[in-house]
Amino acid sequence: MISPNVPKHIGIILDGNRRLARKLMLKPWKGHEFGARKVEKLFEWCKELNIKEITLYSFSIDNFNRPKEEFDFLMKLFMEEFTKLKNDERVYKDKLKVNFIGRLHLFPEKFQNLMNELMELTKDHDKFQVNFAMAYGGREEVIDATIKIAKQIKEGKLDIKQINKETFSKNLYLNSNPDLIIRTGGEKRVSDFLNFQAGYSELIFLEKMWPEFEKEDFVECINEYSRRQRRFGR
Repeated sequence: MISPNVPKHIGIILDGNRRLARKLMLKPWKGHEFGARKVEKLFEWCKELNIKEITLYSFSIDNFNRPKEEFDFLMKLFMEEFTKLKNDERVYKDKLKVNFIGRLHLFPEKFQNLMNELMELTKDHDKFQVNFAMAYGGREEVIDATIKIAKQIKEGKLDIKQINKETFSKNLYLNSNPDLIIRTGGEKRVSDFLNFQAGYSELIFLEKMWPEFEKEDFVECINEYSRRQRRFGR
């Protein structure tokens, strides 16, 4: 049974794809295919459980250091999955807004174009939002926001006295704070994910690898969240 107190925004660190593939004696990056299938199921769970926004840590800045064969595999997989998403009638019927956050300019031009097209096609959708963190790093996000603010001050568009938490948030890739962050894969750290936005997020760490994550695990995370008292420093 699901608690009525569901989080509006959930961040998920999708960890464990490669380790599961190794356990199954497959090439490590083949696990990303299993992970992609699980994301498809996640969308359905969110719709059913009335979760309004999710942010998925899909590809970090550090992931550019992966072996070339794995990187090429991932780019091909992302292209296939996001093209499928673009052509999925449920995206338009259910008013799913698709957003990409991170240093997107680091990706191949063809991939950048696809991400920009998806954002443009769904920019007015307002029922549910998914943010894919791509070429993402929390420290890079803070640095890029600082540069944007500095440029606004230099151009006379912003007074230095106007800088506060709200101003800073508006200049981040994502101006939305997750109520809950879930990390699969057994590691107990956030790994540079939404460093600014996650200041008061509840954290849940699971041993299960991402492709092993099931609906009952998702429900239990939400129920665990509902049992916690969020005091926000009070």
